[in-house]
Amino acid sequence: MEKGLVALKLFPQEFMSAETGILFLGFVAQGLFSARFLVQWIVSERQGRSVVPMAFWYLSVAGGGLLLIYAVIRRDPVFILGQASGLVVYGRNIYLIYRERGRKKKEAESGTT
Repeated sequence: MEKGLVALKLFPQEFMSAETGILFLGFVAQGLFSARFLVQWIVSERQGRSVVPMAFWYLSVAGGGLLLIYAVIRRDPVFILGQASGLVVYGRNIYLIYRERGRKKKEAESGTT
């Protein structure tokens, strides 16, 4: 079969390659990672001030984690280091937010009893 006719198939063999799967992972990961800025922008616009919602951090972890997997598959040490260090920062921020919420909850409970 000629190469041009293969493209006419619904799912040509080239489309189903491992490389295509890796690229798909990369695009999904980058989409999640980029979506965090859209979420932050929408929330900030609604509140009329700069806000970093929890969804921003969750999208950072999800997108960053998938991008790290993508970077490992690609064997790119610069990309690996960048994504791995980012995940530490995102995780730390989530921890700090939950720790602060816990403190506020304890203060509220002790103030009302």
